[in-house]
Amino acid sequence: MDDDISETNPNYIIDGISNSQPNSEYDDDGRPKRTGTVWTTSSHIITAVIGSGVLSLAWAIAQLGWIAGPVVMILFSFITLCTSSMLSQCYRCGDPFFGKRNYTFVDAVGNILGGYNTTVCGIIQYIYLYGSAIGYTIAAPISIMAIIRSSCLHSSGGKGTCHVSSNPYMIGFGVIEIFFSQIPDFHETWWLSVIAAVMSFAYSLIGVFLAISQVAKNGTFKGTIKGGSIGVVSTTKKVWGIFQALGDIAFAYSYAQILIEVQDTIKNPPSEVKTMKKATILSVAVTTTFYMLCGCMGYAAFGGEAPGNLLTGFDLYNPAWLIDVANAAVVIHLVGAYQVYVQPVFAFIEKNATTKWPQTNVDHKIPIPGFGPYNLNLFRLVWRTVFVIITTFIAMLIPFFNDVLGLLGAVGFWPLTVYFPVEMYILQKHISKWSFKWVCLKLMSFLCFLVSAIAAIGSIASIVNDLKKYKPFSSEY
Repeated sequence: MDDDISETNPNYIIDGISNSQPNSEYDDDGRPKRTGTVWTTSSHIITAVIGSGVLSLAWAIAQLGWIAGPVVMILFSFITLCTSSMLSQCYRCGDPFFGKRNYTFVDAVGNILGGYNTTVCGIIQYIYLYGSAIGYTIAAPISIMAIIRSSCLHSSGGKGTCHVSSNPYMIGFGVIEIFFSQIPDFHETWWLSVIAAVMSFAYSLIGVFLAISQVAKNGTFKGTIKGGSIGVVSTTKKVWGIFQALGDIAFAYSYAQILIEVQDTIKNPPSEVKTMKKATILSVAVTTTFYMLCGCMGYAAFGGEAPGNLLTGFDLYNPAWLIDVANAAVVIHLVGAYQVYVQPVFAFIEKNATTKWPQTNVDHKIPIPGFGPYNLNLFRLVWRTVFVIITTFIAMLIPFFNDVLGLLGAVGFWPLTVYFPVEMYILQKHISKWSFKWVCLKLMSFLCFLVSAIAAIGSIASIVNDLKKYKPFSSEY
């Protein structure tokens, strides 16, 4: 596909050698000119990172306590900042301006590490991305149902049962995603990411505001230095809680699985690495601020009784409308986050399909009065629609898939966020074995491996409990 482009466009690279004649429409690799900036890149990252999981951080800090909780949060923000900086330097091989581009995470691993690493990375990355799509299809209807139940309880004076099935809302969410999945590629989702990022700020701020109001109502800060749930709790249960809390905080910062794909949307000059590093610093600083506010204020408001979802801890009647707004913001955010995670999957499938069957890459111009023509690709329309339908069906079949997603996150965190970026960095920078820097990087990788391992154990325990009461297509709340 790239060879065909380079024949018609004079501005391209072959094996890292530039034939860069002036051309305002194409980049040095012959592809349409990238337009991403620090702000659009930050929007993509924030949309991917600040998920609805931010609302569970109060519970996570409750398991660890006032000292360990914030310390762990800051520690993982630092680790994410370091590994993201390392990974961003893997976008190009050699020259930071004209070196050969790696369009995906798998491309970077394949070109730098090679061998079985490519296959392992590809399997983990795409399973995780697809699993995230299923998880979002489950999570968004929960927020919609919270709004419906709030209205029901309010109208009945709290006397109604107000049970709601999630299946119709999962189908509705799937229909919306079929529409947005027709956005051709990652480069054109920037506006959706901006909206989603704004929504993530909205519900996070609402959560913080409600937590501060609750603290004022209580007249004191709740919580203890050691942490833990209220009441008599067995040592085993406390240990499981700590394990799960570590996993929740670690995965809350993870976005390495889409970093290279996001970096491929950035314009040059300045170099993509420079822009990505600025966007990473900005994004991690913003997310850490919001995480600390939501987690710490939520813990201060509820102490050891902090709920798994911060929004569920407040009185449904006061202020019900504000909680409804927050839940609506969660839904809108998840619509955008879904696309941020599935666009790399779409690109992977369509790239391979185009290689085997070039006729699939044919656009049909559909005239739209008052607008420019719409490029309709029948293959993209059909296969992406089928993808969303299957994803929605699986979400309806296994409504507890969020716990499975927790397992996927646990398994994927260490290799994607830490191991591969560290190994590629060591190889590219020619860091000597057993040098101080080499030892520090390896130690960081090992500690993160332990976090992944214990979080995976905790997730497996949750899945076993879910299977005991599992009923297919049963998802009433």
